[in-house]
Amino acid sequence: MKEGMIMKFVKYMLLLLPFLYMAAIWIQSSLPSNHFVELPDSALDKTIKESLHLVEFAILYVLLVLAGLTLRRSFTPKWNVACAMFAALYGISDEIHQSFYSYRSASLFDLVKDFTGIFVAYYFISSALYKGKFVWLRKKLDRVAKIH
Repeated sequence: MKEGMIMKFVKYMLLLLPFLYMAAIWIQSSLPSNHFVELPDSALDKTIKESLHLVEFAILYVLLVLAGLTLRRSFTPKWNVACAMFAALYGISDEIHQSFYSYRSASLFDLVKDFTGIFVAYYFISSALYKGKFVWLRKKLDRVAKIH
């Protein structure tokens, strides 16, 4: 394959990944929490599954940023905030979605964990892109931004 075709494929994958990930979140949220895995130690099982809230929507935010970097010649701080807000709003919609299933629960504490994960990822990406910190991360994000 030519390099141009590979870069187009990568770009389209980066654009598609946030939507695939959101679909996976939506489907998983409509299933019982033990549908895929249940550890023998119920306390450990609950702790691990609860801690996943810290990364679940942070991953969505990062995927949105990567998609945005491939679309925009200038990925501004406003676009960065928009990605974080979209991930947060999707977290709210996920909690509402879960409230319709008797075997799932929706809680404000889960939202706090979702928002915390998004904020941590936002801090690193924002600091790398706009404040000169985390040079290694900035280099990786710049490589993604070069995919047009």
